[in-house]
Amino acid sequence: MAGGTTQARQVQVFGTRKSADTRKALRFFAERRVTTHFVDFHERAPALGELRRFAERYGASTLVDRESRRFLELGLQRSMYSDDWWLKRLAEEPGMLRQPLVRFGHRVSVGLDEGTWREWLAA
Repeated sequence: MAGGTTQARQVQVFGTRKSADTRKALRFFAERRVTTHFVDFHERAPALGELRRFAERYGASTLVDRESRRFLELGLQRSMYSDDWWLKRLAEEPGMLRQPLVRFGHRVSVGLDEGTWREWLAA
């Protein structure tokens, strides 16, 4: 198919190149010839509004990688904070985010989720 399908099949992948799951997501979409826009958190921190989009679907606590080095360094293991607190903190400390965050139109996913991505592409 040509023409307008490229825009409809464009996906945004947010993460870091160091993350094995982010690299797997980029490879997944590349193998299926889906145009991918990669946002590297080392180059650009996530916008609070973008994080809210994922939190609305999954909850802010789902976005937190509780095994990440940065999360452990900050000593947040026993933290009980509001979703707004977490979102603000994640925007400031993207090293604590589960990766990758993937957006396909109005659909979003958190972490490696090839089953969901296959459903998106099949629709």
